[in-house]
Amino acid sequence: MTSTNVHKDVEDSGPSGYAAARLRLLQEEARSGPPRRSALSKLTDDWLSGLFTAGAEQLRGVSLIAVGGYGRGELSPRSDLDLVLLHDGGDSGAVAALADRIWYPVWDLGLALDHSVRTPAEARKTAAEDLKVQLGLLDARHIAGDLGLTAGLRTAVLADWRNQAPKRLPELQELCAERAERQGELQYLLEPDLKEARGGLRDATALRAVAASWLADAPREGLDDARRRLLDVRDALHLTTGRATDRLALQEQDQVAAELGLLDADTLLRQVYEAARVISYASDVTWREVGRVLRSRAVRPRLRAMLGGGKPVAERSPLAEGVVEQDGEVVLARAARPDRDPVLPLRAAAAAAQAGLPLSLHAVRRMAAGVRPLPTPWPAEAREQLVTLLGSGQPTIDVWEALEAEGLITQMLPDWERVRCRPQRNAVHIWTVDRHLIETAVRASEFTRRVHRPDLLLVAALLHDIGKGWPGDHSVAGEIIAKDVAARIGFDRDDVAVLATLVRHHLLLVDTATRRDLEDPATVRSVAEAVGSQGTLELLHALTEADALATGPAAWSSWRGSLVADLVKRVAAVLAGDEPDEPEAAAPTAEQERLAIEAIATGGPVLSLRAQTEAPVLPEDQPAGDPEPLGVELVIAVPDQPGVLPAVAGVLAVHRLTVRTAELSTQDLPDGVEGAVLLLNWRVAAQYGSLPQAARLRADLVRALDGSLDVAGRLAERDAAYPRRRGVVAPAARVTVAPAASRHATVIEVRAQDAPGLLFRIGRALEDAGVRMRSAHVSTLGANAVDAFYVTDGKGAPLGAGEAASVARKLEETLRG
Repeated sequence: MTSTNVHKDVEDSGPSGYAAARLRLLQEEARSGPPRRSALSKLTDDWLSGLFTAGAEQLRGVSLIAVGGYGRGELSPRSDLDLVLLHDGGDSGAVAALADRIWYPVWDLGLALDHSVRTPAEARKTAAEDLKVQLGLLDARHIAGDLGLTAGLRTAVLADWRNQAPKRLPELQELCAERAERQGELQYLLEPDLKEARGGLRDATALRAVAASWLADAPREGLDDARRRLLDVRDALHLTTGRATDRLALQEQDQVAAELGLLDADTLLRQVYEAARVISYASDVTWREVGRVLRSRAVRPRLRAMLGGGKPVAERSPLAEGVVEQDGEVVLARAARPDRDPVLPLRAAAAAAQAGLPLSLHAVRRMAAGVRPLPTPWPAEAREQLVTLLGSGQPTIDVWEALEAEGLITQMLPDWERVRCRPQRNAVHIWTVDRHLIETAVRASEFTRRVHRPDLLLVAALLHDIGKGWPGDHSVAGEIIAKDVAARIGFDRDDVAVLATLVRHHLLLVDTATRRDLEDPATVRSVAEAVGSQGTLELLHALTEADALATGPAAWSSWRGSLVADLVKRVAAVLAGDEPDEPEAAAPTAEQERLAIEAIATGGPVLSLRAQTEAPVLPEDQPAGDPEPLGVELVIAVPDQPGVLPAVAGVLAVHRLTVRTAELSTQDLPDGVEGAVLLLNWRVAAQYGSLPQAARLRADLVRALDGSLDVAGRLAERDAAYPRRRGVVAPAARVTVAPAASRHATVIEVRAQDAPGLLFRIGRALEDAGVRMRSAHVSTLGANAVDAFYVTDGKGAPLGAGEAASVARKLEETLRG
């Protein structure tokens, strides 16, 4: 039936004609989505207009207005009719009679009706008292009667809204937050409420209200499409259930998917999740902008008075190369060039997560539009920045979502597309696959002090369920994908093998511990054979717990944890025979020997700076590529004396040099050369800017060793000048004594959050403890420092058990203080 004939039925048959025309419209297969919602609104307008005209007769100063969703012309099959009968305060009896002439036919047809009768002043007063009423009136649309009365109310309501925005918008934000707390996140729920859950239709309406305030606006790209998609799903839900419901129940999802022409319920949920994610991200950005504008308005009068009326210039604080903080957000530096710096998105993301700050929408879009793809394999810096991002704890989630919203994640990790917004039809899981992977990385960041290779733990957390985007056993598929991704990221072959093992067996420990007899030696041997080494077992144990905690409250318990710990203990005993011997010191190079001799001859430190490279990791069938820059190698030779490590580490911290790796050892001198020399081999990089000159480093090192440079004071002054950001709350430092790790020394292991001056504090604490340092092995993996110090007593013997425990305890107290 044509639209003309539909409306003719309304005119000819009154309410019964409207009902018949409405039914035919909803049964038209050729019309759905926005055209059907618009046609249903127009059909309803015509019917209500007829009722109004028949009842109004000679009545003046009255109009009928649609508000809310009906006001926007978005009637779903079972939507409420939200109506206001507006009048100028004249004949109240006639107005009441008119209301009855409109409301009762609506009720007679069984349609849900939300109605009110008000003067413009009453409408404005109610809106001022009830935010929900005000939001509905923002979408007021004239249906019939006095157009001037309707237009006057619309103008007044919009003016009120804009004038009161600084007060009403925080109220609206709180309303949205309370609703989200009650209803949950639409993008993760298996039975979501399309309207009330966070990221649903009410949030989309709230964004329209913010835009109407002229105070801030939502990022519009994709927003209208996301909203349309949710409305289409709600239409199909109404048609398949015959009820006015917004809850997408499990038993109805297949029917709704069929109504929309989709493959299955999973495809339906994925589309719903994608739409909700767009709206949720737009909400985050918009409310952040609202907060920024309101703070700016509150501060501006004081600033203008202080600055004599000039416009204040926003402060920009450097975070990393090409990345700065401004107005509580992470933005790109003015000199940043995304088209020439493929690592910039990861560097910016890592800096934002570490600082606990959001990534600016403008910065993300600028990088998405102009950044060059990362080469294969990735540069070492890109790999380190990814690990830093993953290890930043809770702030990682918002930063990751910002990158994902503009397609940067799938650009860097194409395999991510298959798990993005993928539902998990398992009551134990509370997240989609992609969010579960990020949640696992967040949980794993809490366990980085438990493992020797936190970088492998964090990347395994990110990849452990990556196979769920493919058919078959996701662990088997994931192992293949993990090998490819790890090689592209730039891990060497040994690390790739470990990551593949972790992904393949990420369920092994919990499944075995809860389903097998641990007293059976064959059970333990099979796990040991699958795991292969103590290091992999350590990583797998931490990954198992992180995975379970990120799944949901039902997936982990103290009972499960004790079973897994028991299994790990038994497997470790089987693998104990494979423990490596204490590493022997490598033979000195010609340059190291030259520096040592020069240090003895001059009686002071001698150093060398040079670029350090490594061959990229490539498949065996590809030719070797060009060496990859890793930073700068700094080699220092110093006559053996107390305080060398804290002095060198302190000078590097003063010069804002980040230590990636460090080795300290005693250098054997050629026959005939008397004295002892400490050799320190570092890989360093500037936090931002260029490296200092070698001569300046040496001069400051001389002063640090003779006590004329107050390193601790310089670092304290700098910390005071840059107030600590709220940033990520890192897990506490952990200091342990490695049992039986060396026959010649006591090995003290430190796992802590990397920070400027960390190695200086460790070195000074060990010096204060009165122990001698035989060697040190320092590495920074992402944001994690993993250090091992071989120490002895004054006579060169390993420390006693009590003394070693005391040193470790005091060092841990120092780092936590």
